[in-house]
Amino acid sequence: MLIKFTSNASGSILMLGEHALPVLIAAGKVFADGELPERGVFTAQQLPAAIAGLKEAMEEAPELSDDLDEDDDSEVKRHPMSQAVGFKQRAYPLYEMCIESLKQDEQVMWEPADSAW
Repeated sequence: MLIKFTSNASGSILMLGEHALPVLIAAGKVFADGELPERGVFTAQQLPAAIAGLKEAMEEAPELSDDLDEDDDSEVKRHPMSQAVGFKQRAYPLYEMCIESLKQDEQVMWEPADSAW
């Protein structure tokens, strides 16, 4: 399922549900059945804890390595689109959305995206 995060403080963010689940868990959401509900919200009062949780999880996330030496011209460089995307790259847009939403006292919501993806 494709999830859309929205806030009146910023633009929308799209994320696959399987990738959104660990990000939301890091932000402090608890799901009894371990599955992502279709809809949810971070209220303005919940945002400071969500921001702290995301920041901590991003700091603890392992760095991804493409195992290539940047200075070695003899190695074939991988195109950036073929490189793996890690937790930090997935969580950062939501982290920024939460910060902007907190500044403007807005909530952050998620729901299924209006897309045939």
